[in-house]
Amino acid sequence: MQACREGSAGLPGWLVFAYNGGMTRHFAAIDFSADSPEVARRLIGVTVLVDGVGGRIVETEAYDPAEAASHSFNGPTKRNFSMFGPPGVSYVYRSHGLHWCLNFVCREPGHAAGVLIRAIEPTHGIERMRERRGMDELRLLCAGPGRLSQALGVTGAHNNLPLDSAPFQLIACAAPPAVVSGVRIGISKAVELPWRFGLAGSAFLSKPFRD
Repeated sequence: MQACREGSAGLPGWLVFAYNGGMTRHFAAIDFSADSPEVARRLIGVTVLVDGVGGRIVETEAYDPAEAASHSFNGPTKRNFSMFGPPGVSYVYRSHGLHWCLNFVCREPGHAAGVLIRAIEPTHGIERMRERRGMDELRLLCAGPGRLSQALGVTGAHNNLPLDSAPFQLIACAAPPAVVSGVRIGISKAVELPWRFGLAGSAFLSKPFRD
């Protein structure tokens, strides 16, 4: 897969992807070509590892180009180009010039939907996470998108990579977990959409859900 081939479909030549797979990317018991809220809900309980370091996903948020909070709302740019690629790849961006944020692309190529991984429960490589974060408290190592990216060593070098091969590994949960939902946080547009999902009762969320 590459993002520099001449193409059509009304997209810039640098954006059109060479992709030899089908339109469906199904792994870790998730169909990544589904709508972003469905993918975001299904990701709860899945274990995500980056070079063997990571844990169980306990909080996600869904984004779609039809709503103004999404980075793809105004179309493709050289910052968000990976959102327009095939489902099942990473989209990593820097928030406010400070923190890297890890997202999973979903829907068909060109649609540009994604899921922000907001928090995980650390389970693998915890000491490595503590070194990277410079702190010991387990609950706060990955409670928030910037924190978890730092703990997992995620940077811009992890952008636009397939999620079903190294350095990423996604492991399906053994049984469907109890999932809660609510409005997304830290945004100022499309604030009414209930597209934030979390593991019920988790102590590792970035912020509690409202009752």
